[in-house]
Amino acid sequence: MVTLTIDNKKISVPEGTTIMKAAASVGIQIPHLCYLEGINEISACKVCVVEVQGKVKLVTACNNPVEEGMVLFTNSPKVRSVRRTNVELILSQHNSSCATCVRSGNCNLQKLSNDLGIIEEPYKKEITQMPWNPEFPLIRDFTKCIKCMRCVQICDKVQALHIWDVQNTGSRTTVDVSQNRTIEESDCSICGQCITHCPTGALRERDDTDKVFRALADPETVTVVQVAPAVRAAWGEAVGLPGHMATEGRMVAALKRIGFDYVFDTNFSADLTIMEEGHELLKRLADPEEKRWPMFTSCCPAWVRFLKFRYPELAGNLSTAKSPQQMFGAVAKSYFARKTGIAPEKICSISIMPCVSKKMEATLPDMYSAGAGADVDIVLTTREFARLIRAEHIAPNLLMEEAFDSPLGESSGAGVIFGVTGGVMEAALRTAYYCVEGVNPPADIFSDVRGFEGRREASFRLGGRTVRTCTVNGLKNAERLMDDIRRGEASYDFVEVMACPGGCVGGGGQPITDGVEMADARGPKLYRLDEQRPIRFSHDNPEIRRLYEEYLGEPLGEKSHRLLHTHG
Repeated sequence: MVTLTIDNKKISVPEGTTIMKAAASVGIQIPHLCYLEGINEISACKVCVVEVQGKVKLVTACNNPVEEGMVLFTNSPKVRSVRRTNVELILSQHNSSCATCVRSGNCNLQKLSNDLGIIEEPYKKEITQMPWNPEFPLIRDFTKCIKCMRCVQICDKVQALHIWDVQNTGSRTTVDVSQNRTIEESDCSICGQCITHCPTGALRERDDTDKVFRALADPETVTVVQVAPAVRAAWGEAVGLPGHMATEGRMVAALKRIGFDYVFDTNFSADLTIMEEGHELLKRLADPEEKRWPMFTSCCPAWVRFLKFRYPELAGNLSTAKSPQQMFGAVAKSYFARKTGIAPEKICSISIMPCVSKKMEATLPDMYSAGAGADVDIVLTTREFARLIRAEHIAPNLLMEEAFDSPLGESSGAGVIFGVTGGVMEAALRTAYYCVEGVNPPADIFSDVRGFEGRREASFRLGGRTVRTCTVNGLKNAERLMDDIRRGEASYDFVEVMACPGGCVGGGGQPITDGVEMADARGPKLYRLDEQRPIRFSHDNPEIRRLYEEYLGEPLGEKSHRLLHTHG
């Protein structure tokens, strides 16, 4: 242990502890912009400087360890002066038009400038502007980049994609797509993790809220919106609603207040996905000639994009089942349109997702199967949903809860847990067990697949054989898994991969709490909803049964395959 004094408080901390963590242990928060624990500890911003008694130069707190007898001052006049100058220099290369920034009110640089009392910018502005495709789902605004390198480190260390890199030197230093590529030429999975870890508005999703407002204002258009499972675990964070009030019913009420004609639950099509994917797994298991092992889940478009770019020889192992978002879109413009008598071409199908990559998924060639244009017309992130609420001046805390509409609104607990890593696997196994054994298992019998560690293995008995499973979250962990499979060092029957750490609850389109990973706080909310559901198995969902009886026929049937599966 090392004993030291911080702001007149004498403390003891383990040897090797950084000054920043030592200060935090006694409730002293040292400001910072670039720091991400264990990922980005390079003191690029020089905002976390502190004064050491007896030393002339200030030191950075994020990457300097404490020393025995050290006396520190984290906010002395000298510290405040240097910190202010450093922030003013950052602002000299930053577009400070906060009124038109999506991160206004949730920006560390903005907060720090306010805290330091910076009301004028004394240094000459020199802002870098570079072109970017405004139609790409991920948008980079070079004028707001503060060169903190967080995006570089997240992409390298957590996702192993190496999309971003430093360009130029000195005062001209900036961050751009690596290897002199455009973003379209890169193998970016569009996971959005760089967005959620950017401290400013330099990275964001393409804003599609205006498209939604146009659809809502058109009297000839019928707006049908679906909401993904992970959104309900996080939407309250973005509108200042405490967890106990951010319920599914209040979320539905907000959407109806915005003006959507029909509000449905993507959990419904998550149940539908399980019916198709679970039967696909059983079909493969029953075929002794089947060589495509393991079967990979196909719900996460960032993972699918990663696999097809990096390991194209294994793309045939993907389940052909579409994601719940795309299954819902196809059913909305076919079955739902027929039941309601609405012309499919009049339907504007909108989804609210915790994901940026879903914007790209909706435009893929296989996603036009209902014959009325794109099955999903517009994809919004959870953050964009919050912007709709604010634009409509809705106070969610004053709303009375409302139910999802029918017939695409009923869902099971199995559908809810799609939003957390391991959830797709667990939901599929629940239904596969029923199909093989003829009875429902205890609902939580497959809970061994749960957990936020990067890679989790489990085995289960199913129909007299052992099914070996693996759940993975985070693309660096996926890379390690794929390399093991390629080398023959790992062998599984069923593998679930989620691109984002923690699964969709930690998705790149979720509300941003700077420097904090929220997946482990959001995931348990979905498991509680699963436990509270009267129906916990996808095959027991009466609206799913009715869909097959009235329209689809059977899982993996001709119509199901045409609408609900990819063909390439």
